[in-house]
Amino acid sequence: MPEPLKNLLHEALIAEMADRIAGNSPSFDKGRFVTLATGGLQALELMERSALIRDALFSTLPDNFPEAAAILKVSLPSESKPGLTGWMLLPVNQFIAARGLDHFDLGLDLLKALTPHFTAEFGIRPFIHRDQQRSLAIISGWADDSDQHVRRLASEGTRPRLPWAMRLPQLVKDPAPILPITALMDDPEEYVRRSVANSLNDVAKDHPDLVAAFVASHIDGTSSERRWLLKHASRTLLKKGHAQALANFGFAATASLECELRLRNTEVMFGEGLDFEIRVTNAGERAQSLMIDYAIHHVKSDGSLSPKVFKCKAIMLAPGQSHTIERRHAMRPITTRRYYPGEHRIAILVNGAETASQSFVLVMPSPDPA
Repeated sequence: MPEPLKNLLHEALIAEMADRIAGNSPSFDKGRFVTLATGGLQALELMERSALIRDALFSTLPDNFPEAAAILKVSLPSESKPGLTGWMLLPVNQFIAARGLDHFDLGLDLLKALTPHFTAEFGIRPFIHRDQQRSLAIISGWADDSDQHVRRLASEGTRPRLPWAMRLPQLVKDPAPILPITALMDDPEEYVRRSVANSLNDVAKDHPDLVAAFVASHIDGTSSERRWLLKHASRTLLKKGHAQALANFGFAATASLECELRLRNTEVMFGEGLDFEIRVTNAGERAQSLMIDYAIHHVKSDGSLSPKVFKCKAIMLAPGQSHTIERRHAMRPITTRRYYPGEHRIAILVNGAETASQSFVLVMPSPDPA
């Protein structure tokens, strides 16, 4: 089993964090900090542990934020000494987000200094929420920074729907203020470009036509790197069969296409998998570019079905040509879904349109006898 995420913040890391702050602030009570930051730690999950450590910083750093910020900044790593780095900086993000909002420029400057050593995407979002115009005026300047981590923060931290982070409802409603970040589409670092793609994908969830049109206007004659970015930015639209998004990548509505779906097992024991075969035949007179996906319609607690689309394969099919795909879809425990027994459905999607489907039954194992 993988190590639980909560163990990224542990007693030894907290003790090391205390030593590195105390090395830059003789008045820092590292014993009290460790006691406060480890009390009840084992019972907490990751973000709860981070909040506990943040609260310990509240109690042991100066109440005056500029003084506390100066200690934290000098406690970051340098060429001559180690410092706060990695997961130590998650609670520091939370500290700055809570105490720095009344010192806007200083708080954002500290988060900018922090991001090369961990990330500050969680810390800058309360600043954007408090004063979007002022925050974005500062953050937009980071897009020209020489440090790739700072450039990425300008994109990643402003994503409207960043996972694990507070949502930015104003940018969900109107993403126009962050669209200039697409100037980073051709950044030399894939790390930065991927963030831009993720930001555009966030926008596509609420403004699909906007992103599809943006991609259409930027895809002709572009580099392979930018084309990858634009396709990654369109992944939600492609899964949903958005017509313009599909056309952007050469996937037109299919014509004279035959699709067969064969299930190897129509009953699946939870923990095992659904084995199936897809066979597509181009019965038309022209070659067709096909994006083949499949959707599993999962049973919900109320008995209704909820689809989840999975990528499968993109192919070019000549007239009269057939192509067969074999897949196994695992039905096993995952943290993001609760499974229920009953009749599920698998549907094959070709260029966004459902072309074949069948039902199968998911069987849950009997509970162990007491």
